[in-house]
Amino acid sequence: MPSPSARASARRPRKANTPMEIRLADEARFFMSWLDNPGLAGAVSPSGPFLARMMARYVDPKKAGPVVELGPGTGAITEALLERGIAPRRLYLIEFDGGFCSLLRRRFPGVHVIRGDAYQLTKTIEGRLRRAPAAVVSSLPLLLKPESIRLALLAQAMDTMAADGRFIQFTYSPLAPIPRDKVNELDFQIEASSPVWLNFPPARVWVYRRFTQADFGLTRKRPNPAQEFFEKIKLGTEKVHFELAKEFSAAKERLIAGNSELSRKKGARGGPDFGRARKASTSGRNSRYLG
Repeated sequence: MPSPSARASARRPRKANTPMEIRLADEARFFMSWLDNPGLAGAVSPSGPFLARMMARYVDPKKAGPVVELGPGTGAITEALLERGIAPRRLYLIEFDGGFCSLLRRRFPGVHVIRGDAYQLTKTIEGRLRRAPAAVVSSLPLLLKPESIRLALLAQAMDTMAADGRFIQFTYSPLAPIPRDKVNELDFQIEASSPVWLNFPPARVWVYRRFTQADFGLTRKRPNPAQEFFEKIKLGTEKVHFELAKEFSAAKERLIAGNSELSRKKGARGGPDFGRARKASTSGRNSRYLG
């Protein structure tokens, strides 16, 4: 019979500890996938650990039901969900790329990996889940898609999930992936995280869920116009911050690349010949004394 400490270790969530060589290999896989189909991949690198943890933070591990992840790629957010305490058997990953599917099956034993179209969510998961999902976590590049496709995906996710389910999406833009006025028309509500500045590029997490009587009582009030106005100002300010952060990161990369190139060229030339210069200087002084 296992000791109490062994049982506690078995219950403890697995900590993410991806070695550097694996992270570099994931970067290369993601970049190649982006080259093959930029519209499908949406990004040139996997989500960073800070963004992945922010996504996972909105999933309650105590809430019953499966958790569906859309577009997991190399599994950065999958790893954060497991670390959050979601059991592998509860995770259903929908990935379109066959190479990523094989990688996910090797990397995360016990997790359900489904190769299919996440934008056809209802059809893709039909007959695969025993109960309604507690959450749908999406890394799909929604802002690259027409608004009609984005609205259709949100509607499918809401129809699929439990009544209190959450649709969780991130973007690299301060703009909501699904406009706030459209969300209000569908009787859904939206919550935005603070910007994840430590991700490259900076990102934001958006959470959609149904309105409940607990939110506004028996009737839902229309948004306050003044509050909407100040929210627009806030988003505009944050958009400037996003752009400045991106420019700063790009300038930093260019500076690092320039310094590396300068060091390489100096190394190729062998650097200045201080010995030769010193010898010439000494010869000049000697010639003056002899003269």
